[in-house]
Amino acid sequence: MADGRLDRWRARLGLPPRGPVVPVLRLVGVIGGPSVRGTGMSLHGLNPALERAFKVRGAKAVALAINCPGGSPVQSALIAERIRALAADKQLPVLAFIEDVGASGGYWLALAADEIFADARSIVGSVGVIHAGFGFDEAIARLGIERRVHTAGARKALLDPFRPQDPEDVARLKALLEEIHAGFKAQVRERRGQRLEASDAELFEGQIWSGQGALALGLIDGLGSLHGVLKARYGDKVRLPQITAARFWWQRRLGIGGRRLDAGTIATDVLDSLAERALWARYGL
Repeated sequence: MADGRLDRWRARLGLPPRGPVVPVLRLVGVIGGPSVRGTGMSLHGLNPALERAFKVRGAKAVALAINCPGGSPVQSALIAERIRALAADKQLPVLAFIEDVGASGGYWLALAADEIFADARSIVGSVGVIHAGFGFDEAIARLGIERRVHTAGARKALLDPFRPQDPEDVARLKALLEEIHAGFKAQVRERRGQRLEASDAELFEGQIWSGQGALALGLIDGLGSLHGVLKARYGDKVRLPQITAARFWWQRRLGIGGRRLDAGTIATDVLDSLAERALWARYGL
């Protein structure tokens, strides 16, 4: 039933008119591959929810509730690109609301919005790229363990943690990080444009700011909560339906992401969870 006809029927029945609708899509967790809890964000996992959000009948805008410390730059870019494509197709404005943290890839997601809001105490920024690991070559030497690696391709064993670092490998990695960083900076410049109020040296060296500091630098557009801002803009009767990624009943019941569980995947998920915990801990969360 068309919205106009539905409103006429409501009037005939003596019911109050419906308020405007702004669907809310929550983007929470680390960006990247799935874990046993199904929390990793990816375009594959989010696309059905994205499409549903932009198909809500009568929507005035789409709101993104973001609580994300970062993750995969590829998935960050893919998700943001999909949001922009849907916004252009449906001619709907997008508003992002950063909660505890919108840093690194989390801030990249926020850049998909036409306007970005945060709490004064939110953590925002971290426009940089990082690669971290461990070196175990001295440890295995003390244990009398010999590392044996055979490759076809001179650089196939790039950055093997059980062998001493090769300066050429490190140089190659740094060049790759710089290339990804350049893409991140270009995205910030494109989406924020003249709103930026600081030099590249201040904005693009991986620093983080509070929401208040980010506002002064032009990284966000305002301070406020999702409900507060949307009610002020669309009225007290605004409806905010939550759009979530659909899961099978057994995934909801067990709270898992739907992969086959065996010793290997469980062990991997434990390590992934530790890495995820470390990423959140960088921002005191």
